[in-house]
Amino acid sequence: MSGPVREGVLMARKMIDCGKVPNDINCTLTIAGTEDEVVDAAVAHAVAKHGHADSSELRTMIRSSLEDVAPVHA
Repeated sequence: MSGPVREGVLMARKMIDCGKVPNDINCTLTIAGTEDEVVDAAVAHAVAKHGHADSSELRTMIRSSLEDVAPVHA
């Protein structure tokens, strides 16, 4: 990673965008953070708002759908 470092190191970030996945509620939520943070938050969202069950298959699908976003300073 390149770029100036102010307070600490650059932290890699991931995101997932519900709007890119066909869904019944026209959800447009975007979640960004560390990979584990995004997976956990996206699973909680999928369960609470989309009626999915928290399963290893869901977590694998979400993890494989993550996209890289610009890093932030930690």
